[in-house]
Amino acid sequence: MKIQHLNVGSMREIDSLTGLPAARAVCHALLIETPASGLVLVETGLGLDDVTRPAELLDPEWVELVDPALRPAETAVRQLAALGHDPADVRHIVLTHLDVDHSGGLPDFPGARVHVMAAELEAALAEAPSRRYRPGHWAHGPHWVTYGEGPGETWFGMEGVRPLRGLPDLLLVPLGGHTAGHAGVAVKEGDRWLLHAGDAYFYHGELDHDPVSHPLMDIVQVDSQVDGELRIANQARLRTLAHTHGVSVFSAHDPWELGRC
Repeated sequence: MKIQHLNVGSMREIDSLTGLPAARAVCHALLIETPASGLVLVETGLGLDDVTRPAELLDPEWVELVDPALRPAETAVRQLAALGHDPADVRHIVLTHLDVDHSGGLPDFPGARVHVMAAELEAALAEAPSRRYRPGHWAHGPHWVTYGEGPGETWFGMEGVRPLRGLPDLLLVPLGGHTAGHAGVAVKEGDRWLLHAGDAYFYHGELDHDPVSHPLMDIVQVDSQVDGELRIANQARLRTLAHTHGVSVFSAHDPWELGRC
């Protein structure tokens, strides 16, 4: 298994708070080359339609808030082609949730199976169109693979975890709070685990023993949460995964985390 970390959508520039250079927020995705299941994409960021026709695909208020760079070269489909891959070889897409900046690239991979929590898909279909959920991202009729039935499994003390169908060593880890069906994506790489925590937190300081949030990014995550108490509780669980169990945890939008991967 080979894992590559990609930025599939730069957004508003933010300060680091720690003396590091300011940087644009990112859409952190994973490209996983598996021996038996082809290419797997964790998150899709913004797609070609989003960056070339933002007035049609994206909500104007969202665009003003996050200031996306809208660069075609940053889209997942263009980056995969630049790496020598045929985008048609992406057989699976795994999403932490269906917010615009996580699902925008779905139309660029119409043949992929799309793995997501059932509660998230239900919320997106019920609420769209909205600032966060854009129906153009699934108008092509994705092959959804949903999870949420039954009690699930336990993984490092996290409950309700779902092994992904047809994808050994990948798990959906419920991390509710940001959206109704938000989940992290765990990937086993050799003898260690990675966890893409999506928008369960926004800034690396939130995983410190003494958590520190980013003032600007905190405005965004508080404004977009559906359950603040659950979101905060899951951040505590993520700190335990990182500091007690040695899981390599990273989030979707922190550019300094991406730089360390």
